[in-house]
Amino acid sequence: MPTYRYECAKCGRIHEYFQSMNDPLKKKCPDCGGRLTRLIGGGAGVILKGSGFHNTDYRSKSSQAAREEGAKSESAKSESAPKEKKEKKEKKEKSGGGDAKG
Repeated sequence: MPTYRYECAKCGRIHEYFQSMNDPLKKKCPDCGGRLTRLIGGGAGVILKGSGFHNTDYRSKSSQAAREEGAKSESAKSESAPKEKKEKKEKKEKSGGGDAKG
């Protein structure tokens, strides 16, 4: 059941009512007795997850290839980063650039 918002024309207060779509509209403000007007709500955001939706099932082949290529390059970057650090450390040790006091 949806939540409907009503605004009073007399006092300006906004009231929320949890009611069925078949229930009659509220007409009287419970605070001052003024006339209520139902407000138009934004509704709830709907998130479609999983397969079976246009967004995931009917993508073009070029966008799928680009997405796969991006994933490959990201994994290559993450694999090469630790190697570079290790190589720099080894070069530093070989050149005697350590913290040895002489």
